[in-house]
Amino acid sequence: MIQANIQLAPEGKPIIFFAAFVALVSGLLNFASLAIIALLFCAFSIYFFRDPERVVPQEEDVAVSPADGRIILVENRSDPLNQEEHCCISIFMNVFNVHVNRVPVACTIEELKYIPGKFFNASFDKASKENERCVWKIRQDTGEHWYMVQIAGLIARRIVCRAEVHDQLKRGERCGMIRFGSRVDLYLPSSYAPMVKVGDIVFAGQSCIAKRQA
Repeated sequence: MIQANIQLAPEGKPIIFFAAFVALVSGLLNFASLAIIALLFCAFSIYFFRDPERVVPQEEDVAVSPADGRIILVENRSDPLNQEEHCCISIFMNVFNVHVNRVPVACTIEELKYIPGKFFNASFDKASKENERCVWKIRQDTGEHWYMVQIAGLIARRIVCRAEVHDQLKRGERCGMIRFGSRVDLYLPSSYAPMVKVGDIVFAGQSCIAKRQA
């Protein structure tokens, strides 16, 4: 039997080790209150930076969710690079969601653009235009272009992009993360239609979020 594998995102390991070190030293020095706080933060960090394996669908012509969380928007919007209209699906991640992001389709990274900005609550509509964010332009193996936007939130202060331009990734492959509550917007090509609605809960790399139209 294949056992479940729950690993940790590498970005979280320094934080976890530091918290554990502070807890250990505080305990040895009899600083009980600080030791308890450090232990609680260490436990939360282990939970937050968890990175479980996902079963990526093998069905053809579907795209998977790039993030864990709740669908907060499905509507036509102008993409962040070319200002062309696409169906946009927004996924809000709270602090209890897995925050590792994955690519929706097998693709090549064509462009990455970091845009500094503010830190409004990621569930607010203005967050997509005013918050700190990273825009991904990806070309699917079948030729369609997708746009994915990692958006920092009220608490999130760091967007992690693990991929580089020209990298080739498989559908559902890990590509980055956002620390401590955030949002991901996915702009679909015209050949795809959404499979989700506002309020749905999705899981990165596993939930089908869009399907090619016949």
